[in-house]
Amino acid sequence: MRVAPDVTLGRDVQVFPFVNLYGCVVGDESKIGTFVEIQKGASIGARCKISSHTFVCEGVTIESNVFVGHGVTFINDRMPRATTDEGVPKTDEDWSCLKTLVMEGASIGSGSTILGGVTIGAGALIGAGSVVTKDVPPNTVVVGNPAQVVRKLV
Repeated sequence: MRVAPDVTLGRDVQVFPFVNLYGCVVGDESKIGTFVEIQKGASIGARCKISSHTFVCEGVTIESNVFVGHGVTFINDRMPRATTDEGVPKTDEDWSCLKTLVMEGASIGSGSTILGGVTIGAGALIGAGSVVTKDVPPNTVVVGNPAQVVRKLV
């Protein structure tokens, strides 16, 4: 387990083996599963469950009471390149981080991919294996690739 000194952990956070946390914030009573990486600038709210094998990149904010299933991947760059047009390796100055927001009480099914720049509304449910390419309204179920609304939750 690697929890860097610049990580802010809330009260009673559970961190399981083989995680990599650096430069992030994790709220009270959250659980971080095995083989999870949470990068600098990411924020996890209180009472969240981040299941094993999940990748939370820079620019992601997850509010409180959110469930993230196994093997979920967040993406913060829609046009990734290793080098500039001149063939020089890219640095932090050569890209802009797309922000992603997962609002209060949302649930993201296992194996889903969340593209940068989207907001997942409060109470929304993302079906397993979905690819979220646009905003998800609150209290809505979306599934598929790309994720489409299938119904509203009561």
